[in-house]
Amino acid sequence: MRRTKLVSITALIGASVLALTACSAGTGSATEATGGASSAAVDSGPAETVFKLAFNQPETHPQYLALDAMGDRLKERTDGRYDIEVFPNETLGAQKETIELVQAGTIEMAFVAGPLLENFNPDFVVFDLPFTFDSQDHQRATTNDPEISGELFSSLDDQNIHVVGAFHGGIRSVYSSEGPINTPADLAGKKIRVIESETNLEMMKLMGGTGTPMGQGEVYTAIQSGVLDGAENNELIYSNLKHAEIAPFYSYTRHLMFPDYVIINPAVLAALSEDDQAIFAEEIAIAIEEEAELWKVQVGAATEAAEAAGAKFNEVDADAFAEALAPLNDAKLTNDFVRDIHAKVRAAAE
Repeated sequence: MRRTKLVSITALIGASVLALTACSAGTGSATEATGGASSAAVDSGPAETVFKLAFNQPETHPQYLALDAMGDRLKERTDGRYDIEVFPNETLGAQKETIELVQAGTIEMAFVAGPLLENFNPDFVVFDLPFTFDSQDHQRATTNDPEISGELFSSLDDQNIHVVGAFHGGIRSVYSSEGPINTPADLAGKKIRVIESETNLEMMKLMGGTGTPMGQGEVYTAIQSGVLDGAENNELIYSNLKHAEIAPFYSYTRHLMFPDYVIINPAVLAALSEDDQAIFAEEIAIAIEEEAELWKVQVGAATEAAEAAGAKFNEVDADAFAEALAPLNDAKLTNDFVRDIHAKVRAAAE
C-alpha cells in the first residue's frame, strides 16, 4: 500500500532512515515505518487516473521512496487528475516481464535496469559499460541531459517504450558465498548472477567468472542452494535482500555504474495535456534529485547492516579488473552514434 502524503526531501531522508532501522530491527514493515514521514496534506480521495508503476525492490529503497513521493506531488499538482501507485518487490513480475506489460499497455510504467533495454536497442549499451561514469553526480547529469540522451531515450517509442528519466542504480561489486574476490583469477569457475544482457554476460566472462542471468527474486535461493556462487550488485541491494546471510564476502570491484530507467508507454504520455506533460517531466526531475540524496544516506546504513549480518568487505586489485575489462568498450562502441554519446559523457567528467 502506498503512502498518501506529500513528502519533502527532508522527510524522505528521515523516512529512509526510519525504514532501514525498522527493517533491520524486525519491528515492522517499511510502509509502517515510512507512513509517518510527513504530517502534510491528508489524502482527499482517489485520483481520476492512477498509473501503475512496477518496481523490483522493497519499500525501503530510495528509488521507491522518491517515486512514491512523486506520485503524491503529481496528484496534488494535477488537482487529482493523475497519481502513481508503485508496486514493489516484483509484485507485478520481474523486470523483463514488466517491460512487456508496459509495451502491451497492461501497466503504464516500470522501473528497469539499464542493460535490459539493450535487448530492444543495442545502442543503450553506451551507458552500461565499465568505468563510463566517474561519480553518481556525473552519471545523473549526463544521462538526463537531453543533448546527450534525448534521441536515445526516444528510440524505442515505436516499440511502445519511452524512457522518461535515468536514476542512479548504485555502484556494482561482486559478492560470493565461497570467499573474497581479489583478482579476476578468483572468479574462475564461479557462477555469478548478472542482469540479462549480452554485455553483462561478456563483462563477467572478462572478469573471470560465468555470468548467469536471473530475476532478482530468485537470487537468494539460488545462492543458498549452490545454483549460484554469488552475484554482483550495489550495497543497498546486497543488504536489503539479506544476501549477506548466504554470500558474506563482498569484494569492491566497483566495475559498473549503470542507470536505472523509468519507462512509460508513449501512448500514456501522449494522452496527457501539454501542461500535465510539463508537470510530469518536472516531477521526474525532482524525483531523480531526491533519489540521489537518499542513496547517499542509505549506502552507509546498508553497509553497517550487512556487516552486522556477517558480511566481510574487502578491496580488490582494481588495476587487474580494469585491465581485464578494457576490451569491452572498444568492442561495444561500434557506431558513430554511441561513440559520440560516450565522448560527451567522458568530456563532462573532465
